[in-house]
Amino acid sequence: MGIAELVGVVLFGAVVVLAYFAWRRVRLLRAGGVHVALRSRIEDSGRGWHLGVGHYRGDEFTWFRVLSLRTGPDMVISREGFEIDDRREPTAPEAYAMPTGAVVLRCRGSKGEVEIAMGPDALTGFLSWLESAPPGRSIPWAS
Repeated sequence: MGIAELVGVVLFGAVVVLAYFAWRRVRLLRAGGVHVALRSRIEDSGRGWHLGVGHYRGDEFTWFRVLSLRTGPDMVISREGFEIDDRREPTAPEAYAMPTGAVVLRCRGSKGEVEIAMGPDALTGFLSWLESAPPGRSIPWAS
């Protein structure tokens, strides 16, 4: 196999992977997802923000990373015990990786700390979901 064929195979593979990422993102958004950027503070690895799509599934908020080959969610946040510790505007270096007009929420849950960034519409839905705990449970956040 010559160099031209090898380059062609590599380029074809890259196009297939990019097409998969695009198809996955569209599929997740059409299924009722919202644009969300997330930074896990559990491992504090310094890898930064990751764009993704979030879904509400009863008492769970599932988050799918846009550039991931996984078929399932990359993170599952349970409403029970989940608290918002702080709300802030993104810094200039962070803004590139977030939805337009995003607000950053520093949160704490059973799996540790996480920061979530979402636009105004997604934020309204997220706060409504968080407040809609079944009767008898306290509201898991205060601001």
